[in-house]
Amino acid sequence: MESARIVGALARYTGDFALAEDLAQEAIAEALVSWAVAGVPAEPTGWLLTTGRRRAIDAFRRRGARDERYALLARDLDEATPSPDALFDADAIDDDVLALMFVSCHPLLSKEAQIALTLRLVGGLTTAEIANAFLVPVATIQARITRAKKTLAAARVPFAVPEPDERPVRLGSVLQVVYLIFTEGSSATSGEDWMRTDVADEARRLARSLVALSPQPEVFGLLALLELTAARFPARLDADGRAILLDDQDRQLWDRSAIRRGRAALAQASSPRGLGYYGLQASIAECHAVASSVAETDWPRIVLLYEALGRLAPSPVIELNRAVAVAMATGPKAALQLIDAISARGELAGTHLLRTVRGELLTRLGRTTEARAEWMRAAELCSNAAERAVIEQKLGALPASNRLEFRETERQCPGCESGGLGGDVADHPECGNRTDNIRDGRRAE
Repeated sequence: MESARIVGALARYTGDFALAEDLAQEAIAEALVSWAVAGVPAEPTGWLLTTGRRRAIDAFRRRGARDERYALLARDLDEATPSPDALFDADAIDDDVLALMFVSCHPLLSKEAQIALTLRLVGGLTTAEIANAFLVPVATIQARITRAKKTLAAARVPFAVPEPDERPVRLGSVLQVVYLIFTEGSSATSGEDWMRTDVADEARRLARSLVALSPQPEVFGLLALLELTAARFPARLDADGRAILLDDQDRQLWDRSAIRRGRAALAQASSPRGLGYYGLQASIAECHAVASSVAETDWPRIVLLYEALGRLAPSPVIELNRAVAVAMATGPKAALQLIDAISARGELAGTHLLRTVRGELLTRLGRTTEARAEWMRAAELCSNAAERAVIEQKLGALPASNRLEFRETERQCPGCESGGLGGDVADHPECGNRTDNIRDGRRAE
């Protein structure tokens, strides 16, 4: 919970954020041993920071060539555990965290490396969670982070917030980092919980700080998106922590203050060229926020907003969301064609997202057997327990399919004892059964 603050403070002391991350890890490792014997200190954050600073001094001593920096660090080191007030100034905390983000998003790195490094270093996301955000293998993210650290270390990048004229080139990556942190908080990749509201709240705090630091339209667009999305959080879980989908949410529980803040930010998100990537998403969130029900939502407008978003930043996830909006606006048949086009390209094959949407559309079309297969595969791919429970609930709610078993060896229909089940779909005039040669070759519907 305190990792970003501790790493940020240690990076400010040492001028080396890669070293700061190592020092923080070493302090935690020491705590696991020490606290088990002596108990948890009254100020654990202060204890960890003091231990990290001591480790920094030891590292500089071993290097032998940094006596001056060692003396500077050692001069004011108090052996007693300092209080949090002495360690962290309320105004300086945000600066440390944002400085670390801006340093990580250095133009020496590719944009993908900037974002991956910052999510790991500042956002506290695991490599698996970052890989899920990028839809790439975990090994790819690990390699990006390792190369990024080595590049920054070799270039001796200082720990400092860039000057105002240097920020625009990094701002886009910083915004995406905050956005992805919020995304992980609003829909956790793995674990038992549907949401990680503490992570999402930290992203909102960072977005507000960014607005103060750089009040540009797209920054307001990001803040608007986060506020309008977070407004629905109070209604997304029941008393037992189970997920509640949009159709069943009590909209009276939505945070009206967050909606007002989001709409106010959205009003400042338009530039002469119109809304940007985050502003368009915020407009979609606003359509939900102002609607009294799912049925009253302006789905045709949402479809148009997703089309504009897809032209601005093409993505299979955006196409997937557009298909959902199309299903709500015009029906599942047209949406299924869009989904099948994504599937044919092999995109999103390793995630449960495509399977979930396709399962829902097939359910609405009454194609129960196909829907069941999609829901089952979605459950296998989903790594979040709460989300998987929703998928399993959908699976359990499917009506029992009218299955007719047939003998695989004779390839015959039990209703009329005729053969010829080799085709994908056939009508048997003898008994009227509509047969579907299913993947496993044992059942027909």
